[in-house]
Amino acid sequence: MAEHITRLAVFCSGTGSNFKALHRATNEKYINAEFVLCLSNRSQCGAMEYARENGIPALQVSENQFPDYERFAAAMLDTLQENRVEYIVLAGYMRKIPDAVVEVYRDRIVNVHPALLPKFGGEGMYGIRVHAAVLEAGETESGATVHMVDEVYDRGRILMQQKVPVLPGDTPETLAQRVLACEHELYPRALGKLLSEQKA
Repeated sequence: MAEHITRLAVFCSGTGSNFKALHRATNEKYINAEFVLCLSNRSQCGAMEYARENGIPALQVSENQFPDYERFAAAMLDTLQENRVEYIVLAGYMRKIPDAVVEVYRDRIVNVHPALLPKFGGEGMYGIRVHAAVLEAGETESGATVHMVDEVYDRGRILMQQKVPVLPGDTPETLAQRVLACEHELYPRALGKLLSEQKA
């Protein structure tokens, strides 16, 4: 019997650099999974273009397409289930996942955050804001965290972390570059470990 390959959906809003790192890992069989869907809250973004170039269906599902939030959440869930998605990975997705989706995919939604949670997490803490806050706090190290997603921003169970030193003269932009490079290595490693443990 052929080994089961986990069906993944990626949620993106931007260039999708973490999505590309994860996709490379699936292509190289480092992660025994395949991307079957790319969802975005935008009509176009770099991640969607990359998905389409690699034969992965890319769709926009955003709140402004629907008359109310409940129908938006239901449409997102229907799309995931129609594509038989088993796990969701967030890669620069700039919206909160609807609670109805979190409930159905409990312990099967994974995110990467550009800091060492629980520090510098929570609503409004994303992107360059995180790195600016790290520097303002005088931290000597930052890093990246891969964690499960629940109903509260950045509260879910931590799967793996990796530290990145804060260097003298760092700006939010220079720190962001090094943390992002860390994410590209950490995220595939953490996701691969999670999926292998689930199958054990």
